[in-house]
Amino acid sequence: MKIGILGGTFDPIHLGHLRTAEEVGEKLGLEKVFLIPSASPPHKTNNPVTPFKHRLAMARMASRTSTLLEALDLEGNRPGLSYTIETLKELQQMYNPETELFFILGNDTFLEIETWREYKKLFDYAHFVVIQRAGHEEELFDSFLVRLREDITKTKDPGIYTTSAGMIIMIMTSTFLEISSTRIRKTVADGRSIHFLVPDTVRKYILQEGLYDRNTTN
Repeated sequence: MKIGILGGTFDPIHLGHLRTAEEVGEKLGLEKVFLIPSASPPHKTNNPVTPFKHRLAMARMASRTSTLLEALDLEGNRPGLSYTIETLKELQQMYNPETELFFILGNDTFLEIETWREYKKLFDYAHFVVIQRAGHEEELFDSFLVRLREDITKTKDPGIYTTSAGMIIMIMTSTFLEISSTRIRKTVADGRSIHFLVPDTVRKYILQEGLYDRNTTN
């Protein structure tokens, strides 16, 4: 089996997240792409995030629009901060050793991976799919990847790197939708429409629960 993983705060999940997950899943022939909301993001300890139950509910609603996607309540069952290394270990235990995990993230996030817990070990548990954004040249990745782990080498195929254990880091592109969760939260707070930024079920849930309304505490 080949399983994709797209994690994030998902506050809220939006069409950009969903389109990336769908395209990567199709291109790589993945059986499933799990959307995994971070229960307690370690990089946002100083910034309030919407309660996990709401972010998980929205991810579940969004995933129902595709047979390829599925929201997974994995980090919500663990106490403390949500670390990717623990999530990958848990996923590996859930499946047989032949199952391949593909961790999907944007290149801006990937370039901050040295701040993650046990970041060098992450590449022992999953292949990495780095979604290329405008303004980031592939040449920048060469020196960056060498710094991450000495056993990462560039292959003859463009945008493909490998570790000594055979794990792959690949650079991919997907349809770029200039949508951000931050902008969505502000748009709601300003009383403006978020039609066509999130699935309609998610839009209705946000309004029903009063999420991101300046006058509502959730």
